[in-house]
Amino acid sequence: MSMSEQSPRLKFAVMTLFPEMFTALTEWGVTGRAFQTGVCSLHLQDPREEATDRHGSVDDRPYGGGPGMVMQAPVLSASLFRARAAVGSGAQVVALSPQGKKLDAQLAKQFAEAAGLILIAGRYEGLDERFIQREVDLEVSVGDFVVSGGELPAMLLIDAIVRWLPGVLGHESSAAEDSFSAGLLDCPHYTRPEVFEGERVPDVLLSGDHAAIASWRRAQAVRRTLDRRPDLLSWEDVTDSDRQLLAKWDLLPT
Repeated sequence: MSMSEQSPRLKFAVMTLFPEMFTALTEWGVTGRAFQTGVCSLHLQDPREEATDRHGSVDDRPYGGGPGMVMQAPVLSASLFRARAAVGSGAQVVALSPQGKKLDAQLAKQFAEAAGLILIAGRYEGLDERFIQREVDLEVSVGDFVVSGGELPAMLLIDAIVRWLPGVLGHESSAAEDSFSAGLLDCPHYTRPEVFEGERVPDVLLSGDHAAIASWRRAQAVRRTLDRRPDLLSWEDVTDSDRQLLAKWDLLPT
């Protein structure tokens, strides 16, 4: 089932037992517009279509015992064959997994340069390791936690990728200025009214001085990252120019 008849910049395919979940991406918001206008396309491939028994089984008990069920390699391989036919044989195959490389802004940006991506949204205890070794190019994790299946992580990954595609966001620099794109958290943002419950918007943002505004925003982003995500930035890693900006805006750590 293809979401666009145009020539998309990036073709996605997702192997999922719950294709109906992906309407959250294709019908709403920024990603919805991207799919509906043909910037990207989405093919949904249900592995259950490849089941060979009357129950539609796609999983079985794990060898060696233990809880849960494991998705079967023959079913996954047959489903992947169909997905490749939909998006192209050169598409990169990515499995969503807690054991994978952690998703960040730079990885999403790299994926946005691909011509095609096939995402595997596993269920149960996971995928047969033989399928992973033979067919999967990269495993990706969205965080150090476990969820019920790969659908939500796949949607998060697609959303993060689509934002980097040209023409998706209203302003060309929007994705580049998001949190994490430069290794920092985003700066604070304000809009009307100018005064809310006695608190004013910072004067610099009303000044019209674009250089001063850029300087303030950079200093705020550095200080916010130091305070909230020291794993991303420690004081020892702050450059001399950023230290000067922090001093200028009275944001030096005490």
